[in-house]
Amino acid sequence: MSTSFFRQEVDSAVDILLAQQIILYPTDTVWGLGCDAEVPRAVEKLYQLKGRPEGKPSIVLVADLEMLTRYASKVPAELEAAINAQTRPTTYLLPASRAVAPGLVAPDGTVGLRIAQDEFCHKVVRRLGHGLVSTSANKSGEPTPAIFAEVSPAIVRGVDYVVNWRQDDTTRVAPSRVVRLGAGGTLEVVRE
Repeated sequence: MSTSFFRQEVDSAVDILLAQQIILYPTDTVWGLGCDAEVPRAVEKLYQLKGRPEGKPSIVLVADLEMLTRYASKVPAELEAAINAQTRPTTYLLPASRAVAPGLVAPDGTVGLRIAQDEFCHKVVRRLGHGLVSTSANKSGEPTPAIFAEVSPAIVRGVDYVVNWRQDDTTRVAPSRVVRLGAGGTLEVVRE
């Protein structure tokens, strides 16, 4: 597909996000549901569609380390080196700041943050200027859709915009690695 079509899809997704609505989009791991991470009402609407229980937060995609620090109240000194050394999508569980919608904060006060590696996600987040919620595009308890064809019709009907990018892609990617800030202030791997 053309560069202009790619830009048009980025623009369309950002327009919907700025209107505090929900998108269905390809992430750097699976197909996901997304909204502006700073809009509590949009996060609530997304969780209602997903049927996700409270206290089970979603990941927030960010554009870079600077944006990540906006959503984390505490950033370990070795985070930049860890990000530069990562070889696959990695989610960092860090103490949440007030900038993130309350529904995205875990009961332990952390938020999952991942720098978007996928070109589409990165451009959307950069243009939006805020974090982008990233949760799998399935009803809670149902299988995670690795490819667009696996997204249920109920989810497709329930969103405000379906991104028309990589819908024919059948590449399957492993879930992100998960790292958390340990008690001693160092990063610890939770899921490899």
